[in-house]
Amino acid sequence: MRIFKTFCVFIIAGLLLLSNKTFSQDPNFYIYLCFGQSNMEGQGTIEAQDKTVNSRLQVLQSVTCSNLNRTKGKWYKAIPPLTRCWSGLSPADYFGRTMVENLPDSIRIGIVNVSVAGCKIELYDKDGYTTYVNSITETWLKNIIAEYNGNPYQYLVDMAKLAQKDGVIKGILLHQGESNTGDTQWPAKVKKIYNNLLTDLNLKSDSVPLLAGEVVHADQGGICASMNTIINRLPQTIPTSYVISSSKCTDANDNLHFNSAGYRELGKRYAKKMLQIMGYTGPLVGTDEFMFANGYSLEQNFPNPVSGETLISFEIPAESFVSLKVFNTAGIEIKELAGKKYPAGKHSATFHSNEFPEGIYIYTLKTNDYTGSRKMIIGK
Repeated sequence: MRIFKTFCVFIIAGLLLLSNKTFSQDPNFYIYLCFGQSNMEGQGTIEAQDKTVNSRLQVLQSVTCSNLNRTKGKWYKAIPPLTRCWSGLSPADYFGRTMVENLPDSIRIGIVNVSVAGCKIELYDKDGYTTYVNSITETWLKNIIAEYNGNPYQYLVDMAKLAQKDGVIKGILLHQGESNTGDTQWPAKVKKIYNNLLTDLNLKSDSVPLLAGEVVHADQGGICASMNTIINRLPQTIPTSYVISSSKCTDANDNLHFNSAGYRELGKRYAKKMLQIMGYTGPLVGTDEFMFANGYSLEQNFPNPVSGETLISFEIPAESFVSLKVFNTAGIEIKELAGKKYPAGKHSATFHSNEFPEGIYIYTLKTNDYTGSRKMIIGK
């Protein structure tokens, strides 16, 4: 009898070991949580180019979708849609693709997206969401919330905990604000949600940054563009947060949502910022940018080749003296485009090529800490 009991103990112990092995966490599987309203949920038309996805990019299915042959809580190749059954292209798609393209082959990327079209940020307040939900009159919005068991915040936490069995949460992506336009308390509300996520998932802010995207920009006629002023105050409230510019990200006819091209560009910008935070340097695959360490970048001039006027953009992480010059292939300076102090952020300079002959030229960015160059072609 004693031998039989000992045998049973060994069997149970072995089963537990096998069980733990099945759910072992892979440190090279980077998980990113996404939440917000319609633009993060995805409203862009899914085109042929969006359906080819690297198998290293995975999505944890949020809801069971018979039309996609996907079951809630399982990992799938991240072919859009990445949120609900009939959602469209979102920033999460090209965020994930750009991350995969620029990280070593040993790294996989996982997306967890729980977003609700039309919602206010209050929907993700774990303490006060019921008051907001009870005030909702739109049936379609109630139906979306119901898909997340009436509590999208807790649903996101539960999905994140499931994802943590397989990988490591490395960041949080937010795109929300249209329904809170003019709400000066928005940064404080986001801070509460961010802190709750960190606590509930046992995460640390210095290793899990929050990236928040601007709504459709004023340069596209965005009807909620005034909210971007408030969104840009977020880093003052959350030091480990970063704002992703939506400038020149094209939008749909409603001037509220981005179009597919806009989502692709915005997603790449989320990835660029995340890679900068991670200390990535070098050419940014999938874009025309070159990234330096600690937030420096020098973009490819546009258009290139140039016949007339072209724009050269660069980004610096702190106020610095910036020199931007154009040289011919003999190393002779032909034009100085910048030679002064610039504040932290993204800037651009215009180069007029009409006075110079056709050929290859080099433009060079220099600051106190970094130097970088890119090639430019002048045509006629």
